[in-house]
Amino acid sequence: MADRISIRKLTDKKEFSRLIDIQRVVWGHPDLDLTPVHQFCISSFMGGLVLGAFVDEELAGFVYSFPAIFHGKFCHHSHLLAVLPQFQGHGLGKKLKWAQRREVMKLGLDLVTWTFDPMQSRNANLNFHTLGGICRTYLEDFYGETPQLRLGPGIPTDRLLVEWPIRSARVQKKAQEKQEKALDLSFLPKAVEGLREEDGSYRPGPVNLKLTAPVFLAETVREVRALKERPDLIASWQSALREVFKHYFRRGYAIIDFIFGEQCYYLLKKLQDGAFPAGKTGRKK
Repeated sequence: MADRISIRKLTDKKEFSRLIDIQRVVWGHPDLDLTPVHQFCISSFMGGLVLGAFVDEELAGFVYSFPAIFHGKFCHHSHLLAVLPQFQGHGLGKKLKWAQRREVMKLGLDLVTWTFDPMQSRNANLNFHTLGGICRTYLEDFYGETPQLRLGPGIPTDRLLVEWPIRSARVQKKAQEKQEKALDLSFLPKAVEGLREEDGSYRPGPVNLKLTAPVFLAETVREVRALKERPDLIASWQSALREVFKHYFRRGYAIIDFIFGEQCYYLLKKLQDGAFPAGKTGRKK
């Protein structure tokens, strides 16, 4: 399919109107929670980016970002990334993000940010392992009382805020598709690790907040959608990760990678001063 894919800017109301249907199909949100055409219009006019992915001239997905300020630094914040179900699995999301990077660099910026649910492992793998982003900011119940953004009844809309330093050597290497050699990191200490219960459920074990190792792992579930009928399990994993991330972010650690497999892990590392200058490492307790 690669030779059938093209990506270009969307700039007019007719094209923007097609993004409404894509949002409905991909997320199933009611109209109240959709980004409207007029928002795309003014944002695009005032320095925002709306990029469309086309397969044989059919609009298959899009990415949307707008100018923002993060810790006093001008950047772009990427708010929406959607690919229609029939086109998923062909790398369109990845292609849209790399195209977004190229366009943001043309604006003279070197940082893109976005939020995502830490329970979404496939998104985590894209954000950290494929694209080379980092995270050191945890946003607790960030979007509040929006049922469509919750993983289940009563589950808070926690989010991780990704920093993507698009001009860094690591991201440049990722852009050239130079895959890093897969390493067995199972020996690393773990701040949280899953335990199999007698009823077959897989729950997080006790959280370890006393680690001092420069690098460690935090396990998460592989497919949160498979737990749709067990919101108690989703809540237990979310609570464990929240505790780990908030604690270690305050101590200068950041998520720098993700391991996706039968078992999935966030990889956290203690940052050296200036390692990722896109944002400050300090966080309010």
